[in-house]
Amino acid sequence: MDRLTAMQVFVEIAERSSLTDAARVLDMSRAMVSRNLESLEQWLGVRLLHRTTRRVSLTDAGNEALQRCRDVLALTGDVQAIAGVRQTAPRGKLRIATSVSFAQAFLTNVVATFLDRHPKVEIELLAQERSVNLVEERIDLAVRIGNAPDSALVARRLGVCRSVLCASPEYLRAHGVPTDPASLEQHRCISHAYVGRNELRLSQKKQMIKVPFHGALQTNESTVARQAALRGAGIALLPTYLVSADLREHRLVRVLPEYEPEALDIHAMYLSRQHQPPLLRLMLDHLAEQFGQSDAPWDRSDADADASAVASAIPSTSVKKVSIATRKAEPSTKPVSRSRSTSRKK
Repeated sequence: MDRLTAMQVFVEIAERSSLTDAARVLDMSRAMVSRNLESLEQWLGVRLLHRTTRRVSLTDAGNEALQRCRDVLALTGDVQAIAGVRQTAPRGKLRIATSVSFAQAFLTNVVATFLDRHPKVEIELLAQERSVNLVEERIDLAVRIGNAPDSALVARRLGVCRSVLCASPEYLRAHGVPTDPASLEQHRCISHAYVGRNELRLSQKKQMIKVPFHGALQTNESTVARQAALRGAGIALLPTYLVSADLREHRLVRVLPEYEPEALDIHAMYLSRQHQPPLLRLMLDHLAEQFGQSDAPWDRSDADADASAVASAIPSTSVKKVSIATRKAEPSTKPVSRSRSTSRKK
């Protein structure tokens, strides 16, 4: 733990008599504030604060340490102002967590590009379908997909994750194409354990509707849902970062294209903006650069699937009750190889 940061945290808590207020001022999570305080107390070997559910007050040792911590912080500021900060090649190690599918489809390439630019850096990329605890698991950065980011962490929005309802041409030839959201109940569906497990939120002309969505097959991993859809197991809700190439090459066909599934935000999640390691700042800027525009990189190239694509993939003689509105499809790029981010985060 950075002792200077821990001293700054202690000073803010003492001046505001509140861990929560100190966390807000320092732009840290409350958990990180507590961890810094505990680290400083352990290093000094004394208890600095009396803490109850209602108030925080200085111990005798804390009162004595407060001014000395202020002196150290002031001296540090003077030294930095005089000497400046040396510019050196980035080095060190970052631990980054994200979902399996997002790591495979996008983030691995981003990390590889970063390592090309900064050869003295090491990165541990942890791909898993659960929300990691950044403090306990020593994670520097988590890339999560969902519209309810953890309020205990700092969230930097990177872009938007869009999804589509899609199925294989073989499934649609055998079972027909749904003509409206209600007709999904007559189809076999493949659902994600955390996103749209029992209900879909679809929008048409800015009107949001909720549709029951019960999966004959449920999985906690988007790559598994994609494979099942390719196999003809049913209709799946899948992120465009994972299936843009499948749609473009007609291995999968978009259904109900006039209805847009609810989009999810993509966030970079970390513990604090204060005293960020330079390497973490570099990675955050690199991620922002890779996303760049309002549309995600995989949503920027050629169309995923329009009415003519559906017609070419599914002969009209074998389709039951086909009713597909012609529309301009969303662009996409081919992924490298999904939650989760999920409404739940990594």
